[in-house]
Amino acid sequence: MLEAGGEVRLRYAVSCARNGGGERLGSECTPRGWHRIRLCIGAGCPENTVFVGRRPTGEIYTPALGRAHPERDWILTRILWLTGCEPGRNRGGAVDTLRRFIYIHGCPDEVPMGVPGSHGCIRMRNRDLLQLFDRVAAGTPVLIEE
Repeated sequence: MLEAGGEVRLRYAVSCARNGGGERLGSECTPRGWHRIRLCIGAGCPENTVFVGRRPTGEIYTPALGRAHPERDWILTRILWLTGCEPGRNRGGAVDTLRRFIYIHGCPDEVPMGVPGSHGCIRMRNRDLLQLFDRVAAGTPVLIEE
């Protein structure tokens, strides 16, 4: 996260797409370029709240729940839904980040950071995401680089 003067204030380990960077709909790649946070979802929910379709399910993630449902792609704690700012690159048509439902979101603690593994989203540790969530708002710019 950058301060107004361009100085890095906060740095977090993340996990991006196992398919690498890319913008095409259906690619399961992490879109690159300038984005902004469109919506901040989950304020007030407990840490490890499970989300499906951007709505809390009423479940709280535990390793036992993860073992019971190994096929689920866990979206936990908070969601920062991104929208692209660059028409033709990550906004509009078959490259639209918002329509691809690309988020910054929490994940189970056992998911490794720094290792590609998502379906396009940016995964963060839940505690890091809680800290970030309290410091950003809709409209906050986000630059995604490889």
